[in-house]
Amino acid sequence: MKVSSGEYWLGIDCGGTYLKAGLYDHAGQESGVCRQSLPVLSDHPGWAERDMPALWASCASCIAALLRQQNVSGAQVKGIGISAQGKGLFLLDKAGNPLGRGILSSDRRAGDVISAWQRDGLHQQIYPLTRQALWAGHPVSLLRWIKLHQPERYQQIGTVMMAHDYLRYCLTGERGCEETNISESNLYHMANGGYDARLAEMLGIAEISAALPPVVGSAEICGTVTPDVAALTGLTAGTPVVGGLFDVVSTALCAGLHDEFTLNAVMGTWAVTSGISAEMGERENHPYVYGRYAGGEGFLIHEASPTSSANLEWLNRQTGGMAFDEINRAVSALPKAGTDVLFLPFLYGSNQGAEMTAGFYGLQSLHHRGHLLQAVYEGVVFSHMTHLNRMLERFPQAKTLRVTGGPARSEIWMQMLADVSGMPVERPQIEETGCLGAALAAMVGTGVYATFAQAQRHLHFAVKRLEPDAGAQMAYQKKSQRYQFLIDALGGYHARCAAADSQGKPHHD
Repeated sequence: MKVSSGEYWLGIDCGGTYLKAGLYDHAGQESGVCRQSLPVLSDHPGWAERDMPALWASCASCIAALLRQQNVSGAQVKGIGISAQGKGLFLLDKAGNPLGRGILSSDRRAGDVISAWQRDGLHQQIYPLTRQALWAGHPVSLLRWIKLHQPERYQQIGTVMMAHDYLRYCLTGERGCEETNISESNLYHMANGGYDARLAEMLGIAEISAALPPVVGSAEICGTVTPDVAALTGLTAGTPVVGGLFDVVSTALCAGLHDEFTLNAVMGTWAVTSGISAEMGERENHPYVYGRYAGGEGFLIHEASPTSSANLEWLNRQTGGMAFDEINRAVSALPKAGTDVLFLPFLYGSNQGAEMTAGFYGLQSLHHRGHLLQAVYEGVVFSHMTHLNRMLERFPQAKTLRVTGGPARSEIWMQMLADVSGMPVERPQIEETGCLGAALAAMVGTGVYATFAQAQRHLHFAVKRLEPDAGAQMAYQKKSQRYQFLIDALGGYHARCAAADSQGKPHHD
C-alpha cells in the first residue's frame, strides 16, 4: 500500500467520552481522524473516574491506528499537541506511576468541601487572586477531599497534573502543567502568571505546592517522543511534543476568536460561552471565570454549565433512539415556541442552583415525542442564554456568536439560538476543533507559525451564517420568561423542602 507523502502535525483530543487523534497539514486541512470511546468509571454516586493506564493505552492505540489508516509514517509527523477536557485531577506517586484513577471534572464527590469553603467565605478571598469559582471538579477541591478522606493516598502524591499533562508525560517522560488549563485550577495567580503558594495554604492543601510541576506554555516544546512510545505507536523517537491546550481554548481558536466583537458558544455536554480580552476587567458585575489564552496572548473569559446537548442524548436513549436528522425533522415540523411544554436541562448539573434538577412541565395527553424533543431544544437554548446574557455584559461590543459542537450541525437548533438571542449565528465548518487546536499548538511550537494569531489567519474554513427572525424572537421571549418563572417557583419549592428537612417535619408541597 502506498505511503502518503507530505508533512503532518498530530492533534490529540481527550474529552469526556472520546479520545480522538487527527492528522493535519500546515494549512490545517484534516487528513484523517481516529476515535476511541473512553469509559467513565463510577463506583459511588457522583464519582466520575478514568483508569489512567487504560487511558494511555487507548491513546497509543488510537495514534497507531490513525497512522496505519492514513498510510503515514512516523517520520512525516513533525509535532504533536494535546487538547483535553479541563480541570479534574490526574496524580502520579513519588516514583512517577499513576496514583489511583484519574478524576474527571464532572466528579461531584467534593461537594461538602465546597460547602465548607463557602461557609468560611473563602470564595471572596480567593476569587480576586485566581479569577475562578470554587466547585467540586477543580483540582484543589479534589485534593482537599483526598486529604480528608484518603490521607494515605494524599501522602503518596508526587505530581499533580490534569488529563493532557498525563498523556504528554506518557509520550515524553517529562512532567509539566500546561498554562491554559492549570491557570483555571485555583492554584494559579492570574495577574502574576504562575503558582502562588499562598493559595494552596488558604485551601488547606499547603503540602501540595511541592508536587506541582513547572508551568509550560501551550506551544512550548516540553519533551520528545521516547523510543518505547515510538515502538508502541509508530511515531518516530525524538518527535517534539508541545504543552497543548484546554479544549475550550482549542474551540475558541478554531472559531476564529481574535477580538471582543465575537463570542464563541460551545454546545456539547457543557454549555460554554467564551470571549477573549487583552486585559482582566475590574469591578465586573459577575464573577467571570478567567484563564490564560493560547500562547499567553490575553485571557479567555467564559461562563459554563453542564446543561447542553447531553440532555438530548439522554432523552433519545430513553425513547428508543432516533437519527439526528430525524430529530431535526420532528422539531422543524412544529410551530416555533408553539406549546407550553417546558424542559429544564439539568440532568447533569444546573446553572440555577445546586439543588435544581431536570424535568418537563406542561405536558398533556395531546403531546407526542416531537413536542418533548422541541422542549429539550428550547430548554438548552434558554439555559445557554443565562451565560450569553452575562457574557454580553462583559463584551457589550459583541455582535456575532460563533457556535461549535454537535448541535451546530442542526440548522433548526442554530436558527432557534439566533432567534432567541437576536444575534447572527455563525458555524465554522470544522469537525474536530479539539484535534485541530492541538495540532495548531504543535505547528506554532515547531515554527510553522510565529504565533497562534498568525496560525488562525492561515485557516480557511467555510462559515455558515444564520440571521435571527425578529418575529420568532417575540414568541421565544414569552416562552423564555415562562422558563424563568418555573425555575423561580421551583427555587421556592426547594427552599421549603430544605426548611422542612431541617425541622424534621413532613413536606406539604
